[in-house]
Amino acid sequence: MSSRSVVALHASPRDDIGDLVTRRPLPGAGLDQLDPFLFLNHHGPQTYPPGNAGLPFGPHPHRGFETVTLILEGELAHHDSGGHESVIRAGGVQWMTAGRGVVHAELSPAAFKAKGGALEILQLWVNLPARLKMTTPRYIGLQRAAIPVVQLDEGRSRLHLISGALEGRQGPISSLTGVFMSTVDLRAGARTWLPAPSGRTVFLYVVRGTVSVAGAPVAAHHLVELSDGDSVEVSAEAPAVLMFAHADPIGEPVVSYGPFVMNTEDEIREAIADYQAGRFGDLPG
Repeated sequence: MSSRSVVALHASPRDDIGDLVTRRPLPGAGLDQLDPFLFLNHHGPQTYPPGNAGLPFGPHPHRGFETVTLILEGELAHHDSGGHESVIRAGGVQWMTAGRGVVHAELSPAAFKAKGGALEILQLWVNLPARLKMTTPRYIGLQRAAIPVVQLDEGRSRLHLISGALEGRQGPISSLTGVFMSTVDLRAGARTWLPAPSGRTVFLYVVRGTVSVAGAPVAAHHLVELSDGDSVEVSAEAPAVLMFAHADPIGEPVVSYGPFVMNTEDEIREAIADYQAGRFGDLPG
């Protein structure tokens, strides 16, 4: 087994959106992308008071990639121009393939705005190759109970398997591009090797706590850039939470403009024109 080593650590600068605490390690000053992983927003953790205005993500378009949204605390309502609606609570996931174009909104449910409560959300953008950028949009929303848990390190580590396979278990979401997606809970004293097949890009973000990755200390709110290998050694002296994913790099040009990620400037102009012409559809109601 060849363990990957740490190449660089990338901090998450604060970039709050109104009163929403937001950190963003990707893209950053030292790292534009981790092909095919494009963008991560870490919202919270924070506590909203009763009578709050909720999240600010009203109707907006996307084309050419996927959004993977992990609700760690609180709850999140989704609805989109494909007619999909759901409210996902803590421990759940929303996986949306924007494909050829979709309009969606990510807002706090009425009950959360009325009562308030804890909120912490991760949203990762995953690129699609040119052959899939104009695929039919889709959405999958899953609650915590639908996500299998794989026990590692004699139960000292728990991997919540969203997509991909591990130790005979299969994640409930079938990724179009074979993305392995998970969160990992580490108990005090945990030491585990997370499988990461050679040649694939690893996305490892420390959400909470301080861990050791391949012998290097990594504090919360840092993205870990790794060398090649087939596993990642992670240990923790105190409880910690990771976002852990890996995928095949796409190796294609990336041209982005706001909510659109394509391969060429002409495709961006086409996306803008299609959205303005109403070809992405409208939200119901």
